[in-house]
Amino acid sequence: MTSRRLRLLRLLRVLGLEPTDVADRAVLVSRRNDEFRVDTVDDRTWIVQPKAGRSRSVEQMGRPRVRTHLLVDKRAARTRMRLHQRGLYDYLASEHVAWMLRELDINCVLDVGANVGQYGRKLRKAGYRGRIVSFEPLPHLANKLRKVAADDPDWQVVECALGDTEHESEMNVAAGPGTTSSLLPASDFGRTWSARLGGAGTAKVQVRRLDSMFSEIVTGLVSPRVYLKLDTQGYDVQAFSGAGDCITRILGMQSEVSSVPIYDGMPRLPDQIALYEDAGFESTGIFPVSRDPRTHRVIEYDVVMIRVDGLPHPDLPASP
Repeated sequence: MTSRRLRLLRLLRVLGLEPTDVADRAVLVSRRNDEFRVDTVDDRTWIVQPKAGRSRSVEQMGRPRVRTHLLVDKRAARTRMRLHQRGLYDYLASEHVAWMLRELDINCVLDVGANVGQYGRKLRKAGYRGRIVSFEPLPHLANKLRKVAADDPDWQVVECALGDTEHESEMNVAAGPGTTSSLLPASDFGRTWSARLGGAGTAKVQVRRLDSMFSEIVTGLVSPRVYLKLDTQGYDVQAFSGAGDCITRILGMQSEVSSVPIYDGMPRLPDQIALYEDAGFESTGIFPVSRDPRTHRVIEYDVVMIRVDGLPHPDLPASP
């Protein structure tokens, strides 16, 4: 031990601190008499926790070379499993979408049912730098969305809903953040399942067809590679149908599908996915969105789909 290290150790102890070797060239410095547990994640990462009280466990995800771990309080997870799983699914879905955008070399995302920009913010956080066009029909939400997108030169906001015909319609406005506002009325099941589907009123909104706007949306892109995200609270099929022949120019998509329809006129999951498959899309991932706490059934999923022939190099191995 060098004289410099000895002097440093003495100084730490004078200050009431105790050094503990964690690994080669790694030392934990703590207050004397404090007891810690050190879990080694890999050769460069350690988790340090007090021995007293509840601690979190480190769970390896997949093979060691993946270098992915989950830090979890198992007792809390098991008492709040629904929320625990929802957080994991949200993370996995966001990362999966970001992966598909990279694989498809997407440069334009259509964010249909944007609310106040939550999806667009996730895309930017995940590293997507291409164009975002967000559609939000409710004026008070569209105004908030414009403020969110104001400092982003490649994020556009369009104040309308998308459907299979162009018209003015009454939208059922949900209370609170308005994420369950819909052009469709809640089903009997939907009203009993979630109080959020009880409308706070209605608002007149403009409904447009995507094919009537598509050329304008991709103006300025030399080679548009478009991804369509649908989250319209039961109106995804109508919005999809409104793409018309332009649907062949869309390389990837995601849609909210329901095993138990929560809006009147909303198709069930098998019929909705079959419609997308008939248009040439194939599933790459499906992620639970909401669950019935009484029966534990998953009510809604996000399905992510792509055109396999839309991959820039479909014969090459995919990126990890």
